[in-house]
Amino acid sequence: MINPCAELIEESYILRAEKLGAALLCDGAKAAKLDMVNCGCMEAGIMPVDRGMAMAGTAMTVETSDGDNFPIHVASYSAPGAGYVMVIDGKGYTGKAYCGDLIMGACQAVGFRGMVVDGYTRDRDGNIELGFPVYSRGFMPNGPVKKKEGNINTEIQCGGVPVCPGDLVVGDSDGVCVIPRQYIGIVLDKAEEKLAYEEKRNETIARYRYAKQTGAELPQLAPQWVLDMLQEGGKSV
Repeated sequence: MINPCAELIEESYILRAEKLGAALLCDGAKAAKLDMVNCGCMEAGIMPVDRGMAMAGTAMTVETSDGDNFPIHVASYSAPGAGYVMVIDGKGYTGKAYCGDLIMGACQAVGFRGMVVDGYTRDRDGNIELGFPVYSRGFMPNGPVKKKEGNINTEIQCGGVPVCPGDLVVGDSDGVCVIPRQYIGIVLDKAEEKLAYEEKRNETIARYRYAKQTGAELPQLAPQWVLDMLQEGGKSV
């Protein structure tokens, strides 16, 4: 089944997501108390080909199996424009790599912002040279087969979480987070609140470090929520 791509997510949301990253978005989903599998966080096995790779974009989904990359080829040339992240449900197949740097280069040329593969890829050095963000379960040199059409732009499972066409997909050195389209606004708001909290904590840590170096009176380092929980338990720092 081949369906058209979902409408691109508003670019202002993408820019906000890029500044936050995967971990803060997972924190935002947790804070929002949404009905999401693992706060949208993909399994730890889905990692970037190279540290420092980062992406944020609108999900274009592909479903395939058994190392068959024909659906990936079809999807590569089906996007109506730039801004999509190709998310591939390869069923975690271990016998063959689903794609290498040729498909990755084509996707980059079309305007894809990245690729997530629940399976294996190859041509690691070529992928790194391209600078195209790719996330997979690892590498294997055995090449793919080309047989079936598969499914494009249907609901899939990738890295243990459901992904629908049009969802927000964000990846960085920590891994990949997927936010359902209907929750993007609230998750971004909550994630930005967490970012503000972390910035204040970093300021406190910096003041503590400086005071310790200069012999000044040390400020309270433990956050208030820790003190409150200890007080409830009858303990103190």
